Amino acid sequence: MEEHVWPLYGLRITTPRLELGLPDLAGLVRLAGVAAAGVHDEARMPFTVPWTDAPPRERERATFQQVLGTVAAWRPEAWTLSLAVRCEGEVVGRQDLCADDFSVTREARTGSWLGLAHQGRGIGTEMRAAVLHLAFEGLGAHCVTSAAMTDNPASRRVSDKLGYRFDGVYVAAVQGSARTLHRLRLDRADWEAHRSVPVEIHGLEPCRDLFGAGDGLRGQAVL
Repeated sequence: MEEHVWPLYGLRITTPRLELGLPDLAGLVRLAGVAAAGVHDEARMPFTVPWTDAPPRERERATFQQVLGTVAAWRPEAWTLSLAVRCEGEVVGRQDLCADDFSVTREARTGSWLGLAHQGRGIGTEMRAAVLHLAFEGLGAHCVTSAAMTDNPASRRVSDKLGYRFDGVYVAAVQGSARTLHRLRLDRADWEAHRSVPVEIHGLEPCRDLFGAGDGLRGQAVL
């Protein structure tokens, strides 16, 4: 992809096992294939938007379109960074970082999914740690939020490991049923206290204005 036109294609976040980046078309095809293969037990729905409640081919196409849509819809006032997660070179899932009016609020939120074949290996924690480093160290966030269904303990465990604090509950209508979710909040002090994964950011400087971060919030360990 042409990074001089859309520099976010040059942004990379790395950990000891993982590389996160906005996928090119070939990477997006692989990511869509992971979605088609399944990301959760079909007996439960862990997402407020039930995008996985579809045949594999439809999930594949929806993933492909949705990631491209985040690029097309990007504005510094409202953005969703949808990163493909690679473990030892293999695409294993997706990690999102989103924000509205980031230049004012300095608050972002996360969302993610991981292919069924790759769960139970600590990848979910490591990929969230990577994007939190981007938010706090790279972009100068004050706070990052998340949410998890009350019957999704795996997601809640990831948040607990990384220092999030319980921030209340809310109810969402999902597939015609009321589902209760925990709101979770991570501020800079708690992030600092729970950092355990080495993370490096590459190629952020050309992207900074796209995030609404400006020159006043440069991180101290950005490569």
